[in-house]
Amino acid sequence: MHMNDFRRPTLTSGVYYRDPWAALDWLEKAFGFERSLLVTDKDGNVGHAEMRFGDGLIYVGSQWCDSVASPAVLGGKNTQSVHVQLNEGIDAHCARARAVGAEIVQEPTDQFYGDRTYRARDPEGHLWTFGQTVRRVSREEMERVTGFKVEGTI
Repeated sequence: MHMNDFRRPTLTSGVYYRDPWAALDWLEKAFGFERSLLVTDKDGNVGHAEMRFGDGLIYVGSQWCDSVASPAVLGGKNTQSVHVQLNEGIDAHCARARAVGAEIVQEPTDQFYGDRTYRARDPEGHLWTFGQTVRRVSREEMERVTGFKVEGTI
């Protein structure tokens, strides 16, 4: 790959861990992320890591300053959730995550907007949502089924 071929996604989320080495291994095993960049300091600590999933990218880092923290040190509270859209195999993906210790907080469920989703917590408490579009749903159908007003498109 030439440098000119590389393109970062428009939007990337960063997640912080007390133990980023363990997180990198776990995210590979549980969710199928692939390491694409790893920066370590002279002591072997993770300074910055990037993991790819399809055409998406996440940053994985340590608690390097007072303004970033893992949910593990915040009583499990999350201020964000990462959503990953799958092309296929959401039930098998959930089973894979469960097999390596993900806490499944919502089993795979068909949603009114046409996706099947599940939610999982990783070992440090980050909340992850995975979705797969299983059918196309019109705005009118979403409004009729939910009673919500829906603007825009999915």
